[in-house]
Amino acid sequence: MPAPERANPNEKIRVLAVAGARPNFMKIAPLMHEFKARSDRFDPTLVHTGQHYDQAMSDSFFRDLGIPEPDVNLGVGSGSHAVQTAQVLMKIEELLIEQRPHVVLVVGDVNSTLAATLAAIKLHIPVAHVEAGLRSWDRDMPEELNRILTDSVSHWLFTTEAVAAENLAREGVSQEKVHFVGNVMIDTLLTHREQAKKLGTARRLGLETNRYAVLTLHRPSNVDSPEQLRRLFEVLGKLNQELPVVFPAHPRTTNAIEQHLGGFKPDLHMSGPLGYLDFLSLMTDAQMVLTDSGGIQEETTALGVPCLTLRDSTERPVTVSEGTNTIVGTDPSEIEKAIEKLRAAPATKQRQPALWDGNAAARIVDILEKDLGNS
Repeated sequence: MPAPERANPNEKIRVLAVAGARPNFMKIAPLMHEFKARSDRFDPTLVHTGQHYDQAMSDSFFRDLGIPEPDVNLGVGSGSHAVQTAQVLMKIEELLIEQRPHVVLVVGDVNSTLAATLAAIKLHIPVAHVEAGLRSWDRDMPEELNRILTDSVSHWLFTTEAVAAENLAREGVSQEKVHFVGNVMIDTLLTHREQAKKLGTARRLGLETNRYAVLTLHRPSNVDSPEQLRRLFEVLGKLNQELPVVFPAHPRTTNAIEQHLGGFKPDLHMSGPLGYLDFLSLMTDAQMVLTDSGGIQEETTALGVPCLTLRDSTERPVTVSEGTNTIVGTDPSEIEKAIEKLRAAPATKQRQPALWDGNAAARIVDILEKDLGNS
């Protein structure tokens, strides 16, 4: 793989930053702010692939996170994994040829991440992967395949926790490419935590601080099986009788309820998707969070809120070893036991993982400036 091409004298470093799904925007936001602060050295272009295309949700995230409207929206929309990946590949290739950025910056592990990476690398444009080296060791998860493939061809691999470098070394990635920088998701959380607190989202929903749980579900292993989904709702409905369970339903889950359960209404406090600040406020004041989301495992660790992960594995082990996260699996009886255990003896806040200090984006941009700058 050839060395990245440095910017010419008096030329800014052109960065094509790609986001495709809502979690990507929490990761891309602090990076865009850092590029803006160094506008004399960087010329960033923000590309929204449109993989998550709900306009209201996109608008709320841009507003909440203070991100300018994307420079380009590829408008890919929904579809199978193959269709989404192919659409991004075709549409972003034209943009890459036109702009010839010095670097394509991708975040996370969604289809847009992999597609943008493949398009760039075939045009000999180096890729920087933010949140590299995470592994669940479950190749049935499409995100795991996206992570492995993206890491294998990226020039810069920016990691959030120490074990990620070990994972990459095991896969033969040169350690010269690996940079432990911290977690950009936590940059965003720390920047907006006080603003979120002031919203009092729980109070607005008629809930008492530390007297409710928050639930999110969207993984295929949980929502694509009618039997599994119904069993989960049964055990969580029991909890709801004692402790209100607030469930801002992911659009994918809402569709699954309609298709698989005939519109069955779970015995939970259901709502539509919440904006970033409202959801952060809700998590901050919760007694516990139940989720199958990777990002929420990290956010609850940063907030010191107990988290029960409804999956059999995690690609974020530091949230278990140092944070507030417990992997409980998808068996409803085991979930019920974990809930009872947590309510009987609430977990105490653990230490913050290394470098989860709000400065990850600055470290990333420092490295790109050093490697691509013209001085």
